[in-house]
Amino acid sequence: MIVDAHHHLWQAGRGDYHWMSPDVPVLARDYLAEDLRPILRRAGVDRTIVVQAAQTEAETDFLLTLAGEADFIAGVVGWLDFEDAAFTAKLDALLRREKFVGLRPMLQDLPDDDYLLRPTVLANLRHLAETGVAFDILTFPRHLPVVLRMLDAVPDLRAVVDHLSKPPVASGELQGWAEDIARIAAHPNVFCKVSGLVTEARQTTWSPSDLAPYVRHVLDAFGADRLMFGSDWPVCLLAASYCEVLNAARSILDPLLDADGMAKVYGGNATAFYRL
Repeated sequence: MIVDAHHHLWQAGRGDYHWMSPDVPVLARDYLAEDLRPILRRAGVDRTIVVQAAQTEAETDFLLTLAGEADFIAGVVGWLDFEDAAFTAKLDALLRREKFVGLRPMLQDLPDDDYLLRPTVLANLRHLAETGVAFDILTFPRHLPVVLRMLDAVPDLRAVVDHLSKPPVASGELQGWAEDIARIAAHPNVFCKVSGLVTEARQTTWSPSDLAPYVRHVLDAFGADRLMFGSDWPVCLLAASYCEVLNAARSILDPLLDADGMAKVYGGNATAFYRL
C-alpha cells in the first residue's frame, strides 16, 4: 500500500488562503478530491493525508468534510491557534471528528521566528503531546534551532518535519541545514517527510540528482523507520506533475532501500505515525 503523507485540497472561493494570488494561476484555482482521484489511480497511490493550507478553523472543518466524502483520504492535519485560550476544548472537539489526525501551524509564515517558544504555545504543545496527536512542522532552515529548543522542552511530542524544512536545493548548499536536521533526527519521536523538494529546486530545470543529496542525508539521519513520502500536490505543480514527484523519490530512495524499507517509507510509516 502506498500512502501519500502530504497533499492539499482547496476551494479558492472560500477566501482564507492568505498566500493565494492570481499572479500564480496554477495554484489560484480549485483542487478538490475528484481532481486528485484519477491521478492517484494512475500513480498507484492508495490512501492520503490532506494537510491544512489556511490558518483558519473553518478550513479544517472544510477538509474534514471532504475527507468524509472521499474514501482515499485517510487523515486530516488541521489548524488551531496555539495561543487560543480555548485551545484544549477545541482540540477535544476535533478529536471527536472522524479522520482528524494532527495539527500544523504555518510557522514559515509567522512574523515571530521564536513562536514555538512562547509560553502559551509550549503549554499547548505539551497538551498535544499528552493526547498523542501528531504535530507537523512547517519551517525554513533558519527555524530549526528554535525547533530543537522546542523539542527539548516537549520531548514526548510526536512530530514530523514537512519538506525536509525546505533546504536550499536550488543552490546545492547543505551546510547548516544538514547539521541542524541531524540534530532534529536525534529526537526519536520526530519523523521527516520526503516532500516539497521540487519547488525548492530550480523549477524549470531540476532533476532527481539535484534532490538526491538532501534525501540521502535525511535517510541517513532518520533511517527508513522515520521517513515518509509526500507529494505536496498541487503545490508541486509549480515544478512537476504528481507522477514526476513520485518517480523522483523512487529513483533516489529505491536503490537505497530493501523491500521492508520501501514498504515503510511509502506507506507503513505514515500509517503508524498518523495512527490511521
